[in-house]
Amino acid sequence: MTATFDDAPSPIRPTHEVGNQPPEFAPRDLWRDDIALRESLLREGGEEWQPQVAAYGRLAGDTLYALGFDAHRDRPRLRTHDRFGHRIDVVEFHPNYHAVMQAAVEHGVAGLSWHEPQPGAHVARAALSYLHHQVEPGSSCPLTMTHAAVPVLQQVPALAEWATKAAAPHYDPRNVPISDKLGVTLGMGMTEKQGGSDVRANTTVATPLSGDEYELVGHKWFFSAPMSDGFLVLAQAPGGLTCLLMPRWRPDGSRNAFRIMRLKDKLGDWSNASSEVEFDGAWARRVGDEGRGVATIIRMVMLTRLDCMLGSAAEMRMALAQAIHHARHRRAFGKRLVEQPLMRNVLADLALESEAALALSMRVARAVDAAPKDSDEAAFARIATAIGKYWICKRAPAFVNEAQECLGGAGYVEESMLPRLYRQAPLNSIWEGSGNIQCLDVLRALVREPECMAALQQELSAVDGVPEEFIAGLAASIARAEEGGARMLVEQLALGLQAAALLRAGSPMAEAFVRSRLEGGHGLAFGTLPAGIGFDAIIARALP
Repeated sequence: MTATFDDAPSPIRPTHEVGNQPPEFAPRDLWRDDIALRESLLREGGEEWQPQVAAYGRLAGDTLYALGFDAHRDRPRLRTHDRFGHRIDVVEFHPNYHAVMQAAVEHGVAGLSWHEPQPGAHVARAALSYLHHQVEPGSSCPLTMTHAAVPVLQQVPALAEWATKAAAPHYDPRNVPISDKLGVTLGMGMTEKQGGSDVRANTTVATPLSGDEYELVGHKWFFSAPMSDGFLVLAQAPGGLTCLLMPRWRPDGSRNAFRIMRLKDKLGDWSNASSEVEFDGAWARRVGDEGRGVATIIRMVMLTRLDCMLGSAAEMRMALAQAIHHARHRRAFGKRLVEQPLMRNVLADLALESEAALALSMRVARAVDAAPKDSDEAAFARIATAIGKYWICKRAPAFVNEAQECLGGAGYVEESMLPRLYRQAPLNSIWEGSGNIQCLDVLRALVREPECMAALQQELSAVDGVPEEFIAGLAASIARAEEGGARMLVEQLALGLQAAALLRAGSPMAEAFVRSRLEGGHGLAFGTLPAGIGFDAIIARALP
């Protein structure tokens, strides 16, 4: 049958033209765009490192932002054996993950505080961590643990090589003994199936061999960053719960006796590997005295809690920037979204929350920096890390979800980055002690450590602008504090500390924060700021 003209396919017609869509978010300079970060670095004592932090902000907002998508999508894979049947227990990553890790380590995200130990180094390192976490939060896990492990390792002269190489600006992902490396990374193995946060219920046994050497038999339910060169673990020695360093390789160059059973299939944090492991006579070296495991790692806990604060603040910052960028370019009902009154309220409210989270986190970083030589700052750091870790991490999931709403359906699509942030957002509230653990720790400090109470009182009373009624109500709440009401108390403490940080900074956000958070002018949802607050000025400051 011969085809006729009528049988020919219809020409393809364009159904639409792409319009009313925002341009790509990146590349952009995350340092230049963040006025609050620039101010806080100078205010809290990190001005010496401003060029270094600024350079990393440019790198993070361009190269690392792009690398993070593949590092996140292509999840780590566990290889228990090689092709010949030999047990190897290695974790393979997308090359972009290693590129991100290399950039972070070389720029000081893991070690600046220790290889440049001048006053203000912790503040500068906090700023670097905040910038890094915005674009690739999964890699922040090994970076944080490596950073936090250094002061623990420094307590033991025999572990000087480990401390030095963990602090060094060198990244080497090869699975070889540390004698062949210039830099190493550290992981952690604290929790077990039967105990969780109750690490004193651990059943892993540490049997003495000779001197400070032990053999480990047991399991770990969450073994973080299993590709690391060494791991700080807690186990039951004859003298009680003890901290030990368990390396991937024994000193004689042989593989250590631990097996990775599986990688955790997690809600988020996809670029980073978490695992379950078993120890079958693994060699380890004691860190600190037997029975003093928790006391040994307490310095590490303070540093990791600070990074939880910084990480959640970073997730808020990136979500906010994405939302404002979208709202400035997208039109609906005859106006750009950013011109709609209710959207302006939402964006301004998010901006207040974001800057308050950063201000408190950087204030705590300054306290951590000063703690070794200043007992008042040490007391403030001790309690403020628990307060901030609870509140800032608790706010992140709702914050990121609100930012998704600003993008509408586009915010639910992986290409927008918001789904990645949303999956990531709950992690920091769970890791390193969940919300209840933080609140109980605050109660314990208020009752048993009077210097912590004094530090809080000094912080809240040292600035003008915190309402007297709020201070009086807080004092009454502390006086009648009990476990069942601990969350409300810690929430109020956190809001007071955030207000004090903004007021001390002279931030133009301070008055709006006090009105909305301390004087009862704010609802349960974002976008409920009271009338009379300058939304446009707040949004302009948040993302120039």
